[in-house]
Amino acid sequence: MAGVTIVAAAEADRSAWNELHAGFAAFYGVDQTDEMRDRVWSWIRDGQLECRLALDGSGRPIGLTHFREYIRPLMAARGGFLDDLFVAPEARGSGAAPALIRAVADIGRERGWSVIRWITRDNNYRARGLYDQLATRTDWLTYDIAL
Repeated sequence: MAGVTIVAAAEADRSAWNELHAGFAAFYGVDQTDEMRDRVWSWIRDGQLECRLALDGSGRPIGLTHFREYIRPLMAARGGFLDDLFVAPEARGSGAAPALIRAVADIGRERGWSVIRWITRDNNYRARGLYDQLATRTDWLTYDIAL
């Protein structure tokens, strides 16, 4: 992780964030509009969603994560949900992804969260290899109702 710095996204990072977020959407095959990115950025700016950027040694943003707090009624606790994690293809293997995950975990510890949780596609093998090193895979299945 030498040379990778994690920072909170700021207004000056919008252009770089746009590129990274568009790359994330493309990775998952999601058609995304400027309006959609504007909406997500507004959530970051108003605090509904938090964003951290991974910067390389020259200060260039090479990765992002979006996360938010959620309540866990069964446990009577709060946790953190890591919604998105993306590292630019040319920066994969740089240590940015584990640095981003560890940064969110550190934030969670500071805030008293009981867990950091995230989901990924079953076939996202490269990422899963990292996740298996940093976290415990659960036996919970995810369901969606499209509305």
